[in-house]
Amino acid sequence: MGKIKVLNKSELLTNHSKVVNVNNTEIAVFNVEGEYFAINDRCSHAEASLSEGEVYDCKVECPLHGAEFDLKTGEALTPPASKAVVCYPISTDEESIYIELDENA
Repeated sequence: MGKIKVLNKSELLTNHSKVVNVNNTEIAVFNVEGEYFAINDRCSHAEASLSEGEVYDCKVECPLHGAEFDLKTGEALTPPASKAVVCYPISTDEESIYIELDENA
């Protein structure tokens, strides 16, 4: 599938997130101090939107039960979550944010 434009940088303020839908998958895109990350928007423990969670130290805290996920790897860092969420490679140019999907996504 390759690289897909998902947002303009101007649409995603610093230290905020937005959900984009790519191939019927909700992906949370985060802007952490000008660095961009993308993970599956659904917590691996419960059906909560990670884009609605608090972001700090390159982690997001699930708003439902407090599980933390690493925005760089998708790894579940604290209980009650024990499974990682999918992490997507991000690239940018001067104006746009892209998510990179492999051919099987």
